[in-house]
Amino acid sequence: MTPSAPQQISGGQAAVEALKAEGVDHVFGLIGSATMEMFDALYDAPDIRFIGVRDERTGTHMADGFARASGRTGVILAGQNGPGSTNLVTGLAQAAAAYSPVLSIAGMLSTEHVYRDAFQEVDQQALFTPVTKKTWTVTKANRIPEMFREAFRVAMSPRRGPVQLNLPRDVLSEQIEMPAMQTPDQYRVMQNPAPATDAIAEAAKLLVNAKRPVIITGGGIKNSRGHAAAIALAEALNAPIVLAPGHGDALPCDQPLNAGQMGPRGNPVASRLAKEADVILALGTRLGFNSTFYSYDNINRDASIIQVELEPTAIGRYFPVTLGIWGDAIAAAATLLPHVKAMQFKAEIAAWTEGFQQDRHEWLAERDANADIDTIPIQPSGLFHHLRQIMPDDAAYTMDAGTLCLQATDAMNYKTPPSLFTPLDFGLVGFSFACGLGVKLAMPDRPVISMMGDGGFGMTISELSTAVEYGINTVTLVMNNGSWGAEKAYQRDFFNGRYIGADIASPAFDKAAELYGATGFRVERLTDLADAVNAALNAGKPAVVDIQVDPAALYSFRRDSFKHRGG
Repeated sequence: MTPSAPQQISGGQAAVEALKAEGVDHVFGLIGSATMEMFDALYDAPDIRFIGVRDERTGTHMADGFARASGRTGVILAGQNGPGSTNLVTGLAQAAAAYSPVLSIAGMLSTEHVYRDAFQEVDQQALFTPVTKKTWTVTKANRIPEMFREAFRVAMSPRRGPVQLNLPRDVLSEQIEMPAMQTPDQYRVMQNPAPATDAIAEAAKLLVNAKRPVIITGGGIKNSRGHAAAIALAEALNAPIVLAPGHGDALPCDQPLNAGQMGPRGNPVASRLAKEADVILALGTRLGFNSTFYSYDNINRDASIIQVELEPTAIGRYFPVTLGIWGDAIAAAATLLPHVKAMQFKAEIAAWTEGFQQDRHEWLAERDANADIDTIPIQPSGLFHHLRQIMPDDAAYTMDAGTLCLQATDAMNYKTPPSLFTPLDFGLVGFSFACGLGVKLAMPDRPVISMMGDGGFGMTISELSTAVEYGINTVTLVMNNGSWGAEKAYQRDFFNGRYIGADIASPAFDKAAELYGATGFRVERLTDLADAVNAALNAGKPAVVDIQVDPAALYSFRRDSFKHRGG
């Protein structure tokens, strides 16, 4: 009997087989001729749901949101080289700032056309290198499985982040023998390094001798879903937990030791704790820009800092540390726990923690009491007050940058980790809605609320078509103040009200939503908010709530940037 010839597949088919081997079940993308072999192969891959987007940038935000919510790699496929590829850059820079594992795949010119000023030619290797952990250009179809393995490995290795694969047209069309695909457990380390025993013992001594201990948590706890380990350690120490901005959902908001988010954009109680602590356990946080502005104005200069980080180059980068521990934050917390459980009751710590809890209780009560709940136009404090009463306990929130979203980030209740997805250090406007679609696909059973300003939603409203087409039922709250609010605040506070480009005109977003096939609501009074939001949550389709917010309710967050103007 004549043996059958080896099965021949295209490079595009090999790429899809590599995605299958990784267990990828969603691919976001925009079709184009450069990667048509991949799209054709996806047609025969029923286990991978393709989500066709309207713009590569917003598709990357969806992949980013999916990655953060699921803990797996999000995948974006740009069908076209040239402009299709350049559209990815902003989204990948955003994912890099969030240490979000995103695999970006882009078509590329045939290799024989490179360096000939060909149609839609751009140096994609150079283009993506600054905004990814690593960028590869595949040279032969038989290397596609290898390159995909490497891409997933790098994206998921600490610290996680986006990667880029460029696939030339001739590589995707090339025929190769069907390779044997490896599964992730065959080529990738699946666990993080444990901290050294002697370092844990030294950290325990510092914590046991502390009088005003504070644990600061960030992405290392949030992204690993390590809140139980952090809480157990905090309870054993009887120490407050302070959260890095943008990571306010690292543990449930109603946990008694949760102080909320610190720093210039945080709340006064958490910020005070960071400035008064004598020992700080930085558990999976860089103590970076949003937390500290790199200044001892926001953290005690005299505190002993114990910093636990997976990325060794992050240890002591912004502030000198007493002890740096390279390792997994969850493992460090769990290993420290028996050491500190044996510590003697200390009256100083009890007084420190009880004082913080009283201050936090009073601050929360004052926040509610001072909320402008009956005014027209709607004030942000009243809006956030009402939303806290309305939203389900398992709601997840995505945020934009901008003055209203920055105020909202520490104002909402995050009861079910993970619940908060923000632009973090990239500060991107136009992120929230698209990110929310990815989050919803990763967590379909949870309500997903995307909060953004009118300017940001105007950038991305076209993705309502995507949401409607694929039944991705999120609720978008557009806090509409008719302006680029943060910039207008700076022009008001530091440039004598010399407004230029600050005011914007938008359509009625509730009506626009209906034209896309979604559901729209308009809210001008807070008394109408609950009915609108509840109807949006139960609409059975994507919903947009256009909330008219006072245009004068602006806040300058980056006052440090304008010190030269008397700020």
